[in-house]
Amino acid sequence: MIDFTLTDEQKMLQAGARQFAQNELKPAIIKADRLTDPWESWVATKEVYKRAYELGYAMCMLPKEYGGGGASNIDIQIVAEELCAVDPGFACTILVNGLSMMPIVWYGSKEQKEKWLTMATSDKNKTFLGGWIVSEPGGTANFDSRKPHPAGIQVTARYDKDTKEYVLNGRKMWNTNGCGWEKKGADINVVIARIDNTVGGDKGLAAFIVPQGTPGYHVTGILNTMGHRTTVQPELLLEECRIPEENVLPGSIGNGDLVITKAFTWSGPVAGIAAVGVMRAAFEFSLKWSHDYTAGSGDAIINYQNVGYILANMKMKIEAARYLSWKAAHYLDSHDCEGQEGGALSKIYCGELAVDAVNEAMRLVGINSYLLDYPLERHMRDVLCFPIYDAGNMGMQRRRLHGIMADKDYNPLAFMDNLAIPFKKSMLGIDSEPGHKVK
Repeated sequence: MIDFTLTDEQKMLQAGARQFAQNELKPAIIKADRLTDPWESWVATKEVYKRAYELGYAMCMLPKEYGGGGASNIDIQIVAEELCAVDPGFACTILVNGLSMMPIVWYGSKEQKEKWLTMATSDKNKTFLGGWIVSEPGGTANFDSRKPHPAGIQVTARYDKDTKEYVLNGRKMWNTNGCGWEKKGADINVVIARIDNTVGGDKGLAAFIVPQGTPGYHVTGILNTMGHRTTVQPELLLEECRIPEENVLPGSIGNGDLVITKAFTWSGPVAGIAAVGVMRAAFEFSLKWSHDYTAGSGDAIINYQNVGYILANMKMKIEAARYLSWKAAHYLDSHDCEGQEGGALSKIYCGELAVDAVNEAMRLVGINSYLLDYPLERHMRDVLCFPIYDAGNMGMQRRRLHGIMADKDYNPLAFMDNLAIPFKKSMLGIDSEPGHKVK
């Protein structure tokens, strides 16, 4: 039976997240967003992050057996929307804990899970961060290129037989949380690197756990972004960075391309609901504005047809985007997070819709929406990131959909009917190299 009614537990979860977001997160975010230095903006959220950790939000996605919240993807949707209705930047910091540590759940050994996940969920300082270290200065969209190095991922991992270590070298960029609170790296950093330079990204990649303070792991800069001021994007240099053999995720060896794809599949509906949260905030502000503002006429502008139609358009976009995100999250819950089609659909559609919705809110409010005293300018700065972050809609997300739909066994009704859609390596690489065909 289809039922969109939240359970009593989910209603409590929603109410708690909303209370935290409005009463504790919002005051901190307003101050942090106004700071001109990107590092200071992010560090200003540290105390409220501790509170999020204490409430269980920061590690909600990790399994209960390792001390995590064991939250379903639907439950994550409920919390994420409330946080993002206040600030998607702060929520991104939490999201990346999942992007970095869920690969350990999927591809790690039992020993790795017990060591690193338990460490993440039992931090007495309540500041534990996971860094997702994939993107590089030269671009990462073609991580699955069939060409050997230097195409695709360029950071290399050379194996030293004498010491039984992997030696990482190269540069990374756009690596959320990867600097940690003190520019010494996140507590654990999951790094995608090339273990074989002679083959393509479909065979030559792996994922490595790099603990904070590892020699050769350098934070070389902090990117200064237009929006999402309350998360952090460092530039990194890996220089003869030695990682013990036991820190490579065994299931990732030769399958680093699948690690990247599955991680960004998991995050797709979360990015989608983040867009819903910002749209919702913009709608609520412009709705209240419409009831209070007269534009110099004798009546509030809500009583004019054009205003009503704009608000109606915004509301339709919010509801459609929310239920697509929920559907994609439900699909992930049904298929062990193997939902590459739905993840991409929700991430693309909701993020691009959000840009239109916030633009409509600004048109409705008018020139006042351009003032720093009002929230719409921040909402616009934030939504402009949605189509291009978290595996960009053009370079990676639409390309993934292309690969899925080009498969001869593709079932166009599978997502609708909640049927499994096996994801094959052959679906990767499409559009990365001319002439590549999905088998």
